[in-house]
Amino acid sequence: MKLARTILLLSATAVTLACGYSAKTTPPAAGTMPAIAQLNPDNAPAGGDAFTLTVSGTNFGTKAIVNWNGVAQTSNTTFMSATELTVAVPASLIANPATVQITVTNPATPATGIYGTGATLAETSAAMSFTIN
Repeated sequence: MKLARTILLLSATAVTLACGYSAKTTPPAAGTMPAIAQLNPDNAPAGGDAFTLTVSGTNFGTKAIVNWNGVAQTSNTTFMSATELTVAVPASLIANPATVQITVTNPATPATGIYGTGATLAETSAAMSFTIN
């Protein structure tokens, strides 16, 4: 009787595995690559007041984030359209002369469904320079 249970258990396991029952996930696909065409303004005086920077370009997702020298401005970025974002720049970021690299990131999206499909990778645009003089 013990032998019969063992054989039955092994058979059930083999059939389950042969049917493809296992954790399957689909690797994330490439996301949509944003591109910056223009910054307005493209410079500010060192020690100046806070201002709003408008970033124009293409392929901005609804959750796109403007990065200031690689630091995500998560709470400061506002999605206007697929071609325009604004970011509130505090005076503390323009206190000293510098050249700052501005990029836009479309964040990753999570997988959905039982097989984990639909995920995309985060994509970040090429940088555009902003001058603090």
